Amino acid sequence: MTRRLGRSNVEVGRYSLGTAALGGLYTSVSDEGAADLVAAALQAGIDYFDTAPQYGHGVSEQRLGRALAGVDRDSVTVSTKVGRLVVDDPAGDTRWFADAPPSDVVFAFDRSSILRSIEESLERLGCDRLDVVNIHDPDDYADQAIDESYPVLHELRRQGVIRAIGVGMNQSAIPTRFITETEIDLVLLAGRYTLLDQSSLADLIPAARSAGVSIIIGGVFNSGILANPDDSPHFNYLPAGDEIITRVHHLRDVCRDHDVELMQAALAFPHREPSVTSVLLGARSRGELEQSLAIDANAVPDELWDALAQEGLIHELDR
Repeated sequence: MTRRLGRSNVEVGRYSLGTAALGGLYTSVSDEGAADLVAAALQAGIDYFDTAPQYGHGVSEQRLGRALAGVDRDSVTVSTKVGRLVVDDPAGDTRWFADAPPSDVVFAFDRSSILRSIEESLERLGCDRLDVVNIHDPDDYADQAIDESYPVLHELRRQGVIRAIGVGMNQSAIPTRFITETEIDLVLLAGRYTLLDQSSLADLIPAARSAGVSIIIGGVFNSGILANPDDSPHFNYLPAGDEIITRVHHLRDVCRDHDVELMQAALAFPHREPSVTSVLLGARSRGELEQSLAIDANAVPDELWDALAQEGLIHELDR
């Protein structure tokens, strides 16, 4: 079953694939491993793939494009991002992406940079159109992104060059501004509507419901702590503090009382919110993806959510 992204005619499935790992996020991924991961996603029925110039400084887009070569273009949805340009630089900062070439990424939200970014992404992906374009992390550039970046994408959408516009961020305040000040179709929200962090309920979720904007949830395991809370866990890309670890252990205990695994609850949780259209899985390999897809998120009983709410671990869902 697919659902539409906002006002657009783009429809995506319950799960989608995030491809930061295809750029070698934290550790290297081989070309063969990247191709096998995308093949596994296609075999599993995943039809939405999200990438960005930042991921491996272009390598993720290149690998995704090669992996999708020969696939019926109308059968998949591809999204990338604007707001960062890849520039050649032998001294560039590539510490986050093991497979990045000597280069750097620089923030750029002006009109010419947006057009350049789209052109370069099309070349790296080896395709002639983009389905979705997300404005990427304009945390310190919100006004410029709204006043300069968005109008470019709005015009391209009107012309039919792109099909949907979104904003992708790790916070909820600025995406809420986009919902109220522009006509975006979606928000790609990382880590702010999860079993552990529901801070977006204060602003973004109500705004999205009201405006008919779709939300795609990334970071569903909050940098891994909801997948493995015992082995030096990370939360929001940094080592987790004692308070967070204690909370996650509490979540796990309540889940186990209802015969539910923590990962199972984490995958199921975002789908309870009607404005959430898809959950973005950030797998690194075929095995990781198959592990996530093997989890039966539909088997989580409503009694678990009631128990977690009674313990103050999640907010009650407005019904």
